[in-house]
Amino acid sequence: MDKVAVSAAEAVADVLDGASLAVGGFGLSGIPGVLIQALYDTGVTGLDVVSNNCGAGESGLAVLLAAGRISRVTGSYIGGNKEFARQYLGGEMELELIPQGTLAERLRAGGCGIPAFYTPAGVGTQVADGGLPWRYDGNGGVAVASPAKEVREFDGVAYVLEHGISTDFALVRAAKGDRHGNLVFSKSARNFNPLAAMAGRITIAEVEELVEPGAIDPDQVHLPGIFVRRVVALSPGQAADKKIENLTVTPREVRV
Repeated sequence: MDKVAVSAAEAVADVLDGASLAVGGFGLSGIPGVLIQALYDTGVTGLDVVSNNCGAGESGLAVLLAAGRISRVTGSYIGGNKEFARQYLGGEMELELIPQGTLAERLRAGGCGIPAFYTPAGVGTQVADGGLPWRYDGNGGVAVASPAKEVREFDGVAYVLEHGISTDFALVRAAKGDRHGNLVFSKSARNFNPLAAMAGRITIAEVEELVEPGAIDPDQVHLPGIFVRRVVALSPGQAADKKIENLTVTPREVRV
């Protein structure tokens, strides 16, 4: 039952070229940066990533993206990541853009063993009708476009069929975890992390604070250990290293 790995490097050692990954985080909040760096250090490439976004600046998944290690992304937000946009528009990688709530539910469904579900999100758009550019040809043309999806009516309302997502691995970050893999997430870091963890066949969690089994009140567990295969305890420095994507704090007025 002790799922603690010796190091982040050991925890990701069996991630091979072409593996699919569900990665937690939203912007730079709750990103498993230590595991991502360890994955980068292995040299693995051709990764199929499922994540809300693909890092920012030089942090998070942007580390793998800038090195050309990601071949496909399923996500909902490009944002201000210029390198992400450049690779996508240049035909260097494939991108499946889907509504954010649909992405969350597809991950949850995959983790719960639900093969597919119907949602009204995207009905009447290219999300349902097909034709969204998945990959460009590098010359402004579309090399691969999204297919049309099944649409059905229930009680007079149209819904589009979306498939659950499961991946080979999942990388997540938690504020606290025990040796059995039970996890607690802090505030806004409880974003895509629980959902990504559920979707991975082998889920690896980096935790800011490692505690012994029984130290977490069962009522406070956000994700039970049944979903987690490996736990990596962060050092105090790693736990405190939390970058901010956009500073919006007004400078204090200096009074003479």
